[in-house]
Amino acid sequence: MPEKQEEAILLVHSPDRPGLVHAVTDFIFKYGGNIHALQHCVDTADMVTFIRAKWGMDGFTLSREETEEIFREKVAQKFNMKFEVFFTGDVPRMAVFVSKLPHCLSDIIYRLRAREWNVEMPLVISNHPDLRDVAGLHGADFYVFEDVKDNREEVEAKQLELLRRYDVDFIVLARYMQIFTGNFVSHYPHRMINIHHSFLPAFPGARPYHSAYERGVKVVGATCHYVTEELDSGPIIEQDVIKVNYDDSIDDLVRKGQDLEKLVLSNAIWSHINREILIYKDRTIVFNK
Repeated sequence: MPEKQEEAILLVHSPDRPGLVHAVTDFIFKYGGNIHALQHCVDTADMVTFIRAKWGMDGFTLSREETEEIFREKVAQKFNMKFEVFFTGDVPRMAVFVSKLPHCLSDIIYRLRAREWNVEMPLVISNHPDLRDVAGLHGADFYVFEDVKDNREEVEAKQLELLRRYDVDFIVLARYMQIFTGNFVSHYPHRMINIHHSFLPAFPGARPYHSAYERGVKVVGATCHYVTEELDSGPIIEQDVIKVNYDDSIDDLVRKGQDLEKLVLSNAIWSHINREILIYKDRTIVFNK
């Protein structure tokens, strides 16, 4: 098979006005780009336009550096656009944080070994040693910090140093049962992805499925979001639910919930690494849904 050409991905949000989409497509055409995908929508409440454009770099006459510079000069400044440019030739590096539950990490490793994702996972960080062998299935380096609660700032400083050493681009919390300080989060704004059940805030604590079972819930759900300083309140990337049957046991609820967590998290990672997510205020616009 011929080698797949590199593509550029442009994410834009801008005050809505006529000609925005034309300005973007004309820029790509003017410099010889062939558009592979184009999506846009308008928030009619705030009158803001969101655009995602992807084009092939074969035949495109601008270099990577020139693409961002000239788009800013020729298009973005004129329309007061905020934008980011990405290139598919850049393979993102992902660090995964885990505690004791293996289902999300195991699913991530399966997808990596199946080459579903164009992403690298050089290390796994945990507050327990339990999943060392699971991480080893992918050959990822495994680091344990068991004294997180009593030495949070010291531990986070060591973790940040590890992330810098491994040149990590984004973090996935694959059922990592610890809270980060605002200082840690500030190093990875909109680059920390968390997954949890959707029983919050009604059923907090270590046994949410048991509490939900006792209350007779009718659906089990999972939510994936970017991490912010405010606990579990970051911009939501992906959500899903599944029905609870009248004869489902607590074990059935746990099984259904963990299956959803794996799927919702994998979909969120896919959207993140393929640059399908645009952040506006406290919410996400996720393209290609």
